Amino acid sequence: MVDETLILRKLSELEEYASQIEGFRAIAIKEYRKDWKSQRIIERTLQMMIETCVDIAGHIISDQKFRIPNSYADTFRVLNENGIMAEDLCKTMEKISKFRNVIVHHYDRVDAEIVIDILRNRINDFSRYRDVIVSWLKEQ
Repeated sequence: MVDETLILRKLSELEEYASQIEGFRAIAIKEYRKDWKSQRIIERTLQMMIETCVDIAGHIISDQKFRIPNSYADTFRVLNENGIMAEDLCKTMEKISKFRNVIVHHYDRVDAEIVIDILRNRINDFSRYRDVIVSWLKEQ
């Protein structure tokens, strides 16, 4: 059985992070590139948002005894395979989780344009994710 209280607490954290990062949505790429403090705040907050989504998915997967994912990105695929998340949101969350790996492991220099694109155009995907999880919880 899913620990609904835990999931809702994590969703609340996700909303808090989204609210905190909101003030940076209008930052220009040039300003972002020059300001290491903004880079750190934005990148770390995005990382925490992504990890919170993965954590929520992990709890659902474990509690429902779905197959064990082999990566962060695969976590969202498991939710999709089990009818919790639609394909389009799954693909988006997979891409976002791969971006998390770039931030954490410094695979390559973090591309400012990608960060700003996520900030301006993909933050709402976290709300879509929240809505999907809340809807699923109501069905349980």
